[in-house]
Amino acid sequence: MGLRSDILTWYSRHKRDLPWRRTRDPYAIWVSEIMLQQTRVETVAPYYERFLRRFPNMAALARAREPAVLAAWSGLGYYRRARHLHAAARAVVRDHGGVLPRTRDQLLVLPGIGSYTAAAISSIAFGAEEAAVDGNVLRVLARVAGLRGRRDSPTLRRRVESLASELAKGPRPRDWTQALMEVGATTCLPRDPLCEQCPAARRCVARAGGDPSRYPAPLEVKAPRREKRLLLLARYGDRVLLVPDESSWTLPTRRLGRSPGSRAAKALAARYLATSGADIRPEHRFQHRTYSHDLSCEVWSLDLTKDEAISGANSRWATRAQLRALPLRAPTLKALKHIRR
Repeated sequence: MGLRSDILTWYSRHKRDLPWRRTRDPYAIWVSEIMLQQTRVETVAPYYERFLRRFPNMAALARAREPAVLAAWSGLGYYRRARHLHAAARAVVRDHGGVLPRTRDQLLVLPGIGSYTAAAISSIAFGAEEAAVDGNVLRVLARVAGLRGRRDSPTLRRRVESLASELAKGPRPRDWTQALMEVGATTCLPRDPLCEQCPAARRCVARAGGDPSRYPAPLEVKAPRREKRLLLLARYGDRVLLVPDESSWTLPTRRLGRSPGSRAAKALAARYLATSGADIRPEHRFQHRTYSHDLSCEVWSLDLTKDEAISGANSRWATRAQLRALPLRAPTLKALKHIRR
């Protein structure tokens, strides 16, 4: 099939050098696919390599205690993925002799693996002719075939999945799955697609129509919510005060309104510590952006004596060594990284 050949040739020449593309180890590929759920490639790469150094194989991950797994995931977010990964590793050791199942249906039984992830693992790790349709693939094939409809349309998804299943049949299934994703990630962009660089351009119905950005019809995209937050860095010797936040830990944090940062910082100190926070001071500022939030963060610092370092039941003091073993929220990691310089 001409389209398949064009895209595979382009992929061989232009694919990005990503760490999970340098291995055929099904375990490592599975880890990468879980990490890449809802997270950018450039964010995942360093976490992926550190995680594999800590848990180099299925047995090592299955033996680990959950706090160690969450600590290795610290800063990557969506900690449910780490818990599912850990639970799945234990299930694979228990039910499959430590060998990741090969088929899409077997993979779907494991925690944290949905339809797309199962197809991607089956194809990339085991060479199965499976169609893995994520947002990038849906966009590429909708444009190539001129399939109309909103991105969230069930009808459009069914039509794209049918076409993807046909295209999945052929040589180099591992490369094909990644090549189609790569086209969507680097050339067939949601806005201002780079049609002159696209290997599918001469076969693309949307491009021939003159406005490929209309395929698929966009959803109403909400701009990231802008918000100001304050983080309290309370220190006693080499210890830092932390409070729980869902599956992780964070510096005491609150949203900043119109009131001065000093007042908000003192309110946090009064909430978590037996001190008035009289000596509290501004430390530094930084930006933190996610898909849904654009945060402007202020860090206020407070050094405590032994008598002042009395915290409530819903908090803990952590040494630097303990910080490295805890799952921390990304803004907290940024705040602490600046302080450690």
